[in-house]
Amino acid sequence: MDSITQGVLGAGIGEAILGKKIGNKGAVIGAIVATIPDLDVILYLFYDKLEMLSIHRGFSHSIVFSILGAFLIAFVLSKIKCLQNIKFKTLLLFVWLCLFTHILLDTFTAYGTQLFLPFSDRRLGFDSINVVDPVYTLPIIIGLVLSLVIYKSKPKRSKLNGYGLLISSLYLIFTLINKEGVKAKISDRMAAANIEYTSMLTMPVGIANINWYGVAKGVDSIYMLKYSILSDTDNPIEVFPVNEEYLNQIDKSIADKMRWFAKGFYTVEKVNKKIRIFNLQVDMRGTVKIGDTKSPTVGYFEISNINGKPAFSSGSIKKEASREQ
Repeated sequence: MDSITQGVLGAGIGEAILGKKIGNKGAVIGAIVATIPDLDVILYLFYDKLEMLSIHRGFSHSIVFSILGAFLIAFVLSKIKCLQNIKFKTLLLFVWLCLFTHILLDTFTAYGTQLFLPFSDRRLGFDSINVVDPVYTLPIIIGLVLSLVIYKSKPKRSKLNGYGLLISSLYLIFTLINKEGVKAKISDRMAAANIEYTSMLTMPVGIANINWYGVAKGVDSIYMLKYSILSDTDNPIEVFPVNEEYLNQIDKSIADKMRWFAKGFYTVEKVNKKIRIFNLQVDMRGTVKIGDTKSPTVGYFEISNINGKPAFSSGSIKKEASREQ
């Protein structure tokens, strides 16, 4: 999820566990601790874009990190004056919840996390909620405002924060249930069109879990269908060739990383002697048509050859089109 949502969730946890003991400082500390896993973006200063594909949301988003980080951060917090009267086990629980809920929330998105590092580099994602979804975030914000500002002097102020956390959690569970219903509808459409596939990906686009894309992987093609739970309109099924042979033309380690990162859901094109990969598992913003060319999504990764060495970069179809105009 976006950093604002992660900070808000951490603030809610801080208010719930520490609010009665240290007041609004609990929410502030919770917001700070909850954003720590995303500090892995600092590593962009030291690693290139290709390496960062496996580093971002890597170890900092693993269960092991949540445990080890909880002990270290709780120890540091225990030295802060306003927290010295709080039991260490309470601080430990507070920090672990901030870290683990961050990791868990990211697991609900399409990007996913490498939850089981260092034992497995499998990217786990439920693909049930968009990276930015105010429907999840707003209840926590409202509960926090009521607890920290409006009713801050009331003895039961933390209850309002608790209601916000509960409503958001129920919405998160709803996204999983809704996803199953959407998947069934999209599967029916694929079956009606006599499309054979080996695996299917469904993911929401936009807010409120309303609009979705289904991506079915066939033998040599990708089939895409846009679906809305509020519309009975049958959108056309878009077909894109995978062009696996192009991916076999680049450095094997890069090709393997592209397949791993996309979880098998990708298409490949060759543009001006450059290999372009559209990752449909992470970047799903809908098909783009410019002139006679149609692409499965907006963003892409590109591998070119510079002085006999492979060069990795990323780009956008829309930005590319604007430069040509």
